[in-house]
Amino acid sequence: MALKHSRQRQVIKDFLMTRKDHPTADVVYTNVRQEYPNISLGTVYRNLTLLADMGEITRLRVGDGVDHFDADTSRHYHFICSKCGQVIDLKMDNIDDIVDIAGLNFNGEIQGHMTYFYGICGNCNQQAVSKASDSQCN
Repeated sequence: MALKHSRQRQVIKDFLMTRKDHPTADVVYTNVRQEYPNISLGTVYRNLTLLADMGEITRLRVGDGVDHFDADTSRHYHFICSKCGQVIDLKMDNIDDIVDIAGLNFNGEIQGHMTYFYGICGNCNQQAVSKASDSQCN
């Protein structure tokens, strides 16, 4: 059974395709509401869930208690800043051989993986360096 086309769902997906910052449902809602003032937060959540379930977007659970969404469904990895919470795409070689390594002592079937890298992003790191140099000058 094919899913009926929804203009609201398409607007949500189109909005996500313009973003590289992995927005939350609240951010999607705030922005989509500018074009569709009567759209509800529930409608945005339902459509984000549906799009993720269909594989048209990726849902990221990065440990901050809210889902983030990514229109880029290609295999790629993410970095999460421990200070500001920013989620950043990492440009790096594929590490799919980690599935083989993980399966060496596992008697089940590993069907995929989700890998996140954590640390301090460049902006937060630069701010810390700037603050440290400012305090040395005083």
